[in-house]
This record gives sequence, structure tokens and C-alpha cells, in this order.
Amino acid sequence: MEPSHSSLSGRKKPNLSMAQIINMSMGFLGIQMAFGLQNGNASRILANFGADVHELSWFWLVAPITGLIVQPIIGHMGDHTWSPLGRRKPYFLIGAVLCAIGLVMLPNAASATQMMAANVLLLAVIFLAMMDASINVAMEPFRALVGDMLPKHQATIGFSVQTILIGIGAVIGSDLPNWLTKWGVSNVAPKGFVADNVIYAFYIGAAVLILSILYTIITTKEYSPEEFASFEGGKPIVKNESKFSDIFKDFKNAPSQMKKLGIVQFFSWFALFTMWVFTTSALATHHFMLSPDDTHSAEFNKAGDLTGSLFGSYNFYAIFFAFALTPIAKFIGKKQTHALALTCGGLGLISMYFIKDINNLWISMVGLGFAWASILAMPYAMLIDSIPQRKMGVYMGIFNFFIVIPQIINGIFGGPIVSNIFGNQAMDYVVVGGVCMLIGAVVTMIFIKSEDETPKEIEEEIQQVHF
Repeated sequence: MEPSHSSLSGRKKPNLSMAQIINMSMGFLGIQMAFGLQNGNASRILANFGADVHELSWFWLVAPITGLIVQPIIGHMGDHTWSPLGRRKPYFLIGAVLCAIGLVMLPNAASATQMMAANVLLLAVIFLAMMDASINVAMEPFRALVGDMLPKHQATIGFSVQTILIGIGAVIGSDLPNWLTKWGVSNVAPKGFVADNVIYAFYIGAAVLILSILYTIITTKEYSPEEFASFEGGKPIVKNESKFSDIFKDFKNAPSQMKKLGIVQFFSWFALFTMWVFTTSALATHHFMLSPDDTHSAEFNKAGDLTGSLFGSYNFYAIFFAFALTPIAKFIGKKQTHALALTCGGLGLISMYFIKDINNLWISMVGLGFAWASILAMPYAMLIDSIPQRKMGVYMGIFNFFIVIPQIINGIFGGPIVSNIFGNQAMDYVVVGGVCMLIGAVVTMIFIKSEDETPKEIEEEIQQVHF
């Protein structure tokens, strides 16, 4: 389905049907399937290739650094792009193709190393960087597309639908290696190589990514510059020469609500990065009682499969919580909903230390599912009222600063902290991540304005629409 476009001046954006909202967000299913495969298996793959536990967070720096650079640039370019394909859709397609190549190559880095006479870890990090940059190229425009296409009162449902599709994709991506193992595909490989269940899972992820992005491109038509102008009261469209230096000016002039939400994002994503990087090692040492150096045994690979399964679980729970976000937010408010979710997530991470039976770790994932659903939706729903339509892309990209900076800091210091302070017992650091999420909940309640307090001056600020 396509939204109804008219040339009437000064009209409001029409409401979109649920089918239209699902169509425009379907690509997120493939993106998050790729992201789930990466989150659940990157540490395991790098360990298979010889990385030590204290080095893992350094290798994971590739993801936030590429996000820091790529997302604002893509957002800025998208704000000033119009092509026959659309405003945001060209970036979906480019990102999907490059990410699919990275998905195929990353688990095969050892084989590629033999042909290229290269260092396997270096080559793996290059493919990981390719994946991360491409995911960011594809992901950022989807956030901006919600702001482009939906009236503001539909923002919460728009981001909630994205969260549901993200959850479905992440469940599949996180659990796929484990499912393949149960279906008879080997999860053990010779030293220095990656098991077949992981390799085939990445192949499937690449195919789903391409197909889901193509579905969104085919079923969704973006508004034209003239239609955007009509939503701003028929103001004339000014063709201006955009400069990348404008990104820094936009960051300096970011709304105060965005900066306060950035503090919440800092603590939330510091916790998430901790979980993604260290859960496999944490389970291996704390639950399977393995040595930190034991990264090639069948038991370590069982810890890796369990990590993927647990990550799939919290994404599965997030699907149901995403359905509940809108009614909960209407009842208690957006910021209260987000604070409650972060509290549940923090307690979930901390509880992993105390739950000794791996069969009961699903309890921890329930809280993480609530937090993940809210993190993917509520900050953006609270943000969208405070940013101008004509800069939707760049501000969504700049907002990503508050996601990647805590990951970069964690990536630099997390490994040495686990090694030197916690004696390579990564579960202790997972508890630190839980405490950070609780701090994020407190910051939300103290500093974030409620939706009825959010200033409306941005709308009066816009005098012209720039494309």
C-alpha cells in the first residue's frame, strides 16, 4: 500500500494504516537479523580466530566507531537527497548489499586468509567493519523514515512496529545457529575456523536481509519535496548547497530534550554493549566453569550457542512488550514507561550472576526484553516532537552519538577492567552493566520532560523547507 499523496497546501500528514507502517519497516527485520547474528556470534568468531577475552571489547569498537561516523553523514545526505527511488530508500539498498557481503565473508575469514596470506584476525575485523558500516547505512534511514512518513501522534506506534519487527529478526538471527545445530549441522570446527552452523546461519541472514529491504523498497512510496512543503503550510522549497560541516552546527544547536535523552542513552547502551560483548565469556566461566583461556572446546561453543539462545529470548519477549508500549505509555506516560523498562532490564542483567541453573536464565531475559523494546522505541518517540521535519535524518544520526560513544568508552576500558579488576570473570562486569541500566532509569525520571512539557517552538522555528 502507498500513502495517499495530494498537492493541497498546508495539509497535515495523513494517518497511515497498520499495513503501510509494517511495509515501511519490514526491512528492519532483515537488518536486525544481521545484527542478531553479529551480536550473538562476533565474540565467538573472534575467539575461534584466536582473540583473548580482554581483547574482545577492542575488536567490538569497530561497530560504534563506524556508527559514529556513518549515521550522521547518511542522515545529512538523506535530508538533501531526492531520486527516482526516493529519499531514504537508496541508502537502504546500498547498505543491504554491502552488509550481505560482510555476512558471507566474516565467518569465512580463515579460508579467505589462506588465499590472501593475511592475518586472520585483521581480515575478520575488516569484514566486521564492513558489516557494521553497512548496517548503519541501512539502519539510520529507517528511523528517519518514521519521522518523514508518520504524523507525530503515530510516532509511538511507528517505532513500536519497528521494535516488533526488530524483535522477530533478532530472535531468528540469535537462535539460528542453535537451531541449525539441533537440525544436525555441526557446531564444532577445527582450531582457527568457524563451525558450520554459524557459517550457514550467516548465509541465511544475508538472503533474508536483501529480501526484506527489497520488500520495503517495493511497497513504500516516500513523499516528494513538494508534499513535504505542503505539510509545512505550503512554504517554498529552497534548494541549498549542503555541507558536511553543517552536521557540527546541527549538533551544537540540538534541542535540550535530545541532550537529556542522550544521557539516558549513554547508560542504556553502555549496559547493552557490556552484555553483547561479554555474555559468552561470562557464561563460560561463571556457569560452565571453564578457564578464561578455553575458547576452542565443545563446552565453550555450548556457551556460545546458549548466548545466542538467550539473546533470542530477550528479543522474543521484546516483541510482546512492544505491543504493550503504546497502552502503557498512554496510561503512565512515556518517560515513566521507559524508566520502568530500564529498571527491569538492569535487574535482569544483575540476576544473571545469581541464577546458577542455565535453564532458569530465561527469567533474566524477560527484564531485558522489556528494556530492549523500550530502548528501541521510547527515546525516539520522546525525541521526535523536538526536532524539525527538514532535519529529521541528520538529527536521528546525531542522536546515534549518544549510542555509540558509551560503546566506544566501554570498548576501550571494558576488556582491561575484566582482565585486571575482575580476574577475567566477565560475569562481574555484566553486573556493572545492570547497574548502569538502573542509573539510566533514575536519570529518565529526574531529567526528561514529560510529553506534555515538551516545547513546541521547533515548529515555529521552521521558515523554509530545505532539500
